[in-house]
Amino acid sequence: MRLDTSNPVDSSHVIKDRVKKKGRNNWLSWLLMVLLLGGVGYVVYSQLVVVPAQQAKRKVITAAVERRNLRITVSANGTVKPEKLINVSPKTSGILRKLLVKEGDTVKNGQILAYMDDSNLQGQLTQAQGQIAQQEANLQKLIAGNRPQDIAQAQAQLEEAQAALQKAVAGNRSQDIAQAEARLKSDQAILSKAEDDFRRNEQLYKSGAISLQIVNQKRADRDSALANVVQLQQALALQKAGSRSEDIAQARAVVSQKQQALALLKVGTRKEDIDLARAQVTSARGSLQTIQTQINDTILRAPFDGVVTQKYADPGAFVTPTTSGSAVSSATSSSIFSLAAQNEVVANVAEVNISKIHLDQLVIITADAYPGYTFEGRVIQIGVQATVEQNVTSFQVKVAIVRDPKNLLRSGMNVEVDFQVGELENALVVPTAAVVRQENGTGVFVMGANNKSPMFIPIQTGVTVNNFTEVKSGLQGNERVLISFPPGLRPQSVPRGMFPGMGGGGSGGGRRSGGGFP
Repeated sequence: MRLDTSNPVDSSHVIKDRVKKKGRNNWLSWLLMVLLLGGVGYVVYSQLVVVPAQQAKRKVITAAVERRNLRITVSANGTVKPEKLINVSPKTSGILRKLLVKEGDTVKNGQILAYMDDSNLQGQLTQAQGQIAQQEANLQKLIAGNRPQDIAQAQAQLEEAQAALQKAVAGNRSQDIAQAEARLKSDQAILSKAEDDFRRNEQLYKSGAISLQIVNQKRADRDSALANVVQLQQALALQKAGSRSEDIAQARAVVSQKQQALALLKVGTRKEDIDLARAQVTSARGSLQTIQTQINDTILRAPFDGVVTQKYADPGAFVTPTTSGSAVSSATSSSIFSLAAQNEVVANVAEVNISKIHLDQLVIITADAYPGYTFEGRVIQIGVQATVEQNVTSFQVKVAIVRDPKNLLRSGMNVEVDFQVGELENALVVPTAAVVRQENGTGVFVMGANNKSPMFIPIQTGVTVNNFTEVKSGLQGNERVLISFPPGLRPQSVPRGMFPGMGGGGSGGGRRSGGGFP
């Protein structure tokens, strides 16, 4: 094999040419990438910035002026409070024997809630019942008068006394004297015989025939017979002498006494005695009633419909009367539990709105604790004395809750109340967001003809309810007012009160604004 070396090639030139070509290709690639990124950025900028800006310039939100019925309300803040709140305690100190309720229980008026220990009163009750029974029996006896048997007995006693008097006046009969004389002669014979026996035995004793004991016995028999004879002689003398004047006077006195006693029995009881017996019965009944009342006071009843909010004592505790509640430990033995009546809402209404509030007015109640729920109430009381807090004058208005079927409103909750003042019918209104305040007055911007530049029209505003404001003058009712403006073109509202003489109303929304009739 042979190599042709007649035309040699310069390798350095070849390498340089290749490097030059490669450099040109890299520069073109970078240029293409820069152009591509610039195009993409332009497209993104156009879509995200330029196009929305052009659309915003063309997009303006308007709203038609219309007529609506506006419900006028007066809003105020309130608090749910119980209508009544008391601490239940006994009238007298004692031991709590039984408790029938617990915290959270609903009770009715007159329902028994607890029992106090009444063992010391039951004995007094029995005694008082016995006393009244005794006094009533005595009264009935006096009213009924004397029985026929009592009158007959008194009549017999009178007759007996009269017979004794007649006997004393008439003296002793001859037969009685003769009988006495016969007894005297009999005893004198016995005395004579006794004396003979005594003398004979005395002689025998002296002769030693009998003992001294026999002599003494005969002497005693003689003395006894002698005494009987003396007694009979005196009795015979009395019978012969007749009755003494003293005995006759005494017999007459006994007869008079028996006559008066019989007359009293026949006449019956005196009126004064019956009145006294009635008074004693009344007094006994009063004592019985006092004891019964004290026993009834040991039964604690609910003074009104309500809910047991807190318990202070358990059975077996010693409790005392109290008139106020306290959270300190010393008060836990002063009452048994606290009782709260039905809840009501107490609201503070501003002085400028109090003239719009009246009794039995409908009230709508809302609470932050229950979003979406509304409750109804009625005005039951309007404060007669204003209260001033932080230089704000208001009146306290009480609202009865008439519609709360689930009993959601609890004591202490903060609520918002809307007093339904009235309704403004067929009012010309615009969205509140469309109302602006300018140096030359309050008004709205109305879109010009053929979508020309907006035109400011001054208006006189009335009440603002929810998102609508009443237009009292300045608009015809067929306009469209601007709600939104292109960016940077919305006029700046001037703060209220900066320019004297500006009309009422104003821009801005709000849930509800207090107001009245125009």
